[in-house]
Amino acid sequence: MVLDNLLSIVTFIPLIAAAIMALLLRGEDEAAQKNAKWLALAATSATFLASLFVLTGFDASNPDFQFVEEREWILGLTYKMGVDGISVLFVMLTTFLMPIVILACWDVTHRIKEYMIAFLVLETLMLGVFTALDLVLFYLFFEGGLIPMFLIIGIWGGKERIYASFKFFLYTFLGSVLMLVAMIAMYVDAGTTDIPSLLNHTFAHDTLSIAGVQIIGGLQTLLWIAFFASFAVKMPMWPVHTWLPDAHVQAPTAGSVVLAAILLKMGGYGFLRFSLPMFPVASDLLADFVLWLSAIAIVYTSLVALMQEDMKKLIAYSSVAHMGFVTAGIFAANQQGVDGAIFQMISHGFISGALFLSVGVIYDRMHTREIDAYGGLVNRMPAYAAVFMLFTMANVGLPGTSGFVGEFLTLIGMFQANTWVAAVAATGVILSAAYALWLYRRVVMGDLIKESLKSITDMTTRERAIFAPLIVMTILLGVYPSLVTDIIGPSVEALLGDYQTAVADFAADTMVASNEGGN
Repeated sequence: MVLDNLLSIVTFIPLIAAAIMALLLRGEDEAAQKNAKWLALAATSATFLASLFVLTGFDASNPDFQFVEEREWILGLTYKMGVDGISVLFVMLTTFLMPIVILACWDVTHRIKEYMIAFLVLETLMLGVFTALDLVLFYLFFEGGLIPMFLIIGIWGGKERIYASFKFFLYTFLGSVLMLVAMIAMYVDAGTTDIPSLLNHTFAHDTLSIAGVQIIGGLQTLLWIAFFASFAVKMPMWPVHTWLPDAHVQAPTAGSVVLAAILLKMGGYGFLRFSLPMFPVASDLLADFVLWLSAIAIVYTSLVALMQEDMKKLIAYSSVAHMGFVTAGIFAANQQGVDGAIFQMISHGFISGALFLSVGVIYDRMHTREIDAYGGLVNRMPAYAAVFMLFTMANVGLPGTSGFVGEFLTLIGMFQANTWVAAVAATGVILSAAYALWLYRRVVMGDLIKESLKSITDMTTRERAIFAPLIVMTILLGVYPSLVTDIIGPSVEALLGDYQTAVADFAADTMVASNEGGN
């Protein structure tokens, strides 16, 4: 019975803990605040341990959805959850990182109980996105995640937190309005909101004429555009990325970690769950458009990163560049590209999270993120310098780290799809080395000249414990990438098989229609 509801247990443990915290932990005294931290850590740790049962019980050779739960819900809607080889790893990434995020919050002194509740609710909503197998359920989880992150930035953020939180909310919410309209159209066309059923449903792709404009791909193209508007903002893709640097700069360290490591991945997951399998004809027709947007994003945001004076903003632009590799790999629509895109998202979760934590370590001591305020930290913080160097090299894509595998596979996939896009995107590897090493040199290397830094202390035991699992995963996946590729491989192969069949059928139908028209 427990196994029948395992995904629900994993998903809702944090929410139950948040409810207990809200109802039972009263008062603002030190003991109550300390209890809130420990309860949050216990809940996120229990969620991770429960998710291990999902991973160990998952049959990687089976591309179908597993651990499926289905029951009647409200208003005739269905509560349905399940995972396949793609979504199970995002579940594991989320549950793995959240205890680390809670540990990173340990020094927070302002409204601690509410802070912990926000992260616990956010974890449930993020897990729901990756496990939902119903359109309505997916949309509720997808949009619901905006609220706790909005509060985390707006209440516990920096000086411009109100502006950044509203910009984050409006960008991501407005993008999703079109997705909601598209979901309604899908229900009208298919008669169901069941995602597995929709994956087997063929949406019309005959050319439409709207106001005299010929839309090749018909309904599929319109639906694809609506979903693209939501997922592109969430990634975020250039040019709808401007909310991300502001959100990162103003968010507290733990908020930045969740935002970069997990929330951004919802856009890429959406492309894999909806755009490619449900709208294959439209995805093929618009693939070059996405590939070139991705290549521009990689180069442009890397150049912008080179100009930054704020460490968080530099890493935020770096995230946009790395997400460019993800979208290019997905819409290359081949095994290497999609495998690389998923691997890159998982890897980026560890690396970007660690980089924002690295900024948080010195920000907690000096209360500034300005690069010019630092220099020569290796003289006082050798352990910190070593950890920061490892993740800087992983971010660059050094062989032996997980960052290399994802970039390498996506570039191979891009090369097969469009040689010119691959050539432009490859320059991003060089540019990433430029801005990452430039940041490291200015912050860590050199002589310790500034008086304010001469009393700075190295990492505490808690901070070292936070980085330890991230170090292990970054190196482990770098030297043994099949831990990921063996799980995602069959599901990706099945997805691409259906995709290529649909594209080939459309090409054949188009050729027949063209020949009949010519005759």
